[in-house]
Amino acid sequence: MSGELLRVHNVLCRISSRRMLRVDDFALALGQHWCVFGGNGAGKSLLAQLLCRNLVSGQDLQVVSFEEQQQVWALDNRHDISEYSATALDQGTTVARLILGEMPPDADGIARYEALLVALDLHTLQQRGIRYLSSGQVRKALLAKALYRRPRLLVLDDPLESVDRDSRQRIAAVLQQWMGPDTCTLLLSRRQRDILPGITHLALMENLRVVEQGPLQEVQAGATWQRLAQREVVLPASLPPALSRPHRHAALTELDPEQPLFELQDVDAGYQGHLVLKQFSWTLRRGQHTLIEGPNGCGKSTLLSLINGENHKAYGQDVTLFGRRRGSGETVWDVKARFGTVSNELHNKYVKGWKVLEVVVSGFFASVGLYDDSGASERNAALDWLHTFLIAELAGEYYHELSFGQQRLVLLARAMVKHPAILILDEPCVGLDDYYRALILGTVDLIAATTATQIIYVSHTDDERPACINQHIRFSALGHYTISALRI
Repeated sequence: MSGELLRVHNVLCRISSRRMLRVDDFALALGQHWCVFGGNGAGKSLLAQLLCRNLVSGQDLQVVSFEEQQQVWALDNRHDISEYSATALDQGTTVARLILGEMPPDADGIARYEALLVALDLHTLQQRGIRYLSSGQVRKALLAKALYRRPRLLVLDDPLESVDRDSRQRIAAVLQQWMGPDTCTLLLSRRQRDILPGITHLALMENLRVVEQGPLQEVQAGATWQRLAQREVVLPASLPPALSRPHRHAALTELDPEQPLFELQDVDAGYQGHLVLKQFSWTLRRGQHTLIEGPNGCGKSTLLSLINGENHKAYGQDVTLFGRRRGSGETVWDVKARFGTVSNELHNKYVKGWKVLEVVVSGFFASVGLYDDSGASERNAALDWLHTFLIAELAGEYYHELSFGQQRLVLLARAMVKHPAILILDEPCVGLDDYYRALILGTVDLIAATTATQIIYVSHTDDERPACINQHIRFSALGHYTISALRI
């Protein structure tokens, strides 16, 4: 084919002892803009990795994915020298350095760089370190980096995930403009709504195999598309019970049912002189399940870190958690024992070497990985939660070998295994297909209805909220916020 970039034919690629990627025939050509569509674990990322390995020139290829984002963050954190700095600050890799690289740009490069800053609204962030950005802001910076290099093939793993409404529109517009006769796109998508304008071809994947491919409209008219795009969700009938005895690493005093779970009064917080929370007040009472919304970088993650023990700036301020003022003698582990968390930050902390069951059991210890001895009761409870999410067969697999969406489900099982007082879900559906999103949202409602756990849910997606939500915190780009009650 004229303009063909690469082709793979009759390929078998072993993923693990029990899984094999099969590709009968698949090709990419200039002027074609493909979407590879399939559910979690279907093999989309594995296919993309296979294709990228077979592309001769690395100059022709750029990849924007959560895995790349994790690698960029990890590399930047390894080079963090803030503890040796006189100011205790290390800016690290700035947005400008990430996009431009080490070589100074020529006039054409400067013009291209400035256009990308405007198109993706990155002007005010160009001298800020990426370790101080939200996940959505880093995603836009990585996209700018890829487009700045003008590749022939651009691989995009769900680029609209984890970004706010304005950023979704900007990203879609920039990519539609980029797609043309001299470029090629490989979009990996789990959701029908995230198929970008400008896509010309569609490949459907299931069980580590391309089951149908061709022009977009032809494939979407077929029975395979209808079956994959409209899977019926079966919610669990019940949830695993809490351990019958208190866990030895969470032997905490009983909570007073008359007291709020936490109170923040006129709290300020930020980083590097950038104040994202100013005179912020919030009380969470029994029976309240809260939705937190706002644009990337408005302070949502900073707020969560103040209440879950991660942010030291809670000390010396009017922050009361579970009836105790922060800094009155409780340890970070006392605080963490009350919380279960699913977040991009936690997702980024897990590295190779841990099996799925170990990751879930580590939720009892609020650790990243399992370093304490666990008993049969903890492991049985972890297995029960894996069964709830229909992924018990993955218990013996290595966590890092799972798809991103499967890893997300494992983290939710980890968060709930100890039946926490508060479950923090910071964009928990990132990386999940429509089926598993519906499963997560339905399960969260079941948690709210049948357990004592209260929900704090952060989302960028308009139609993505559990039905149990009855309190709403909305942040603006300027740092203002409103707190209102919602009807159940």
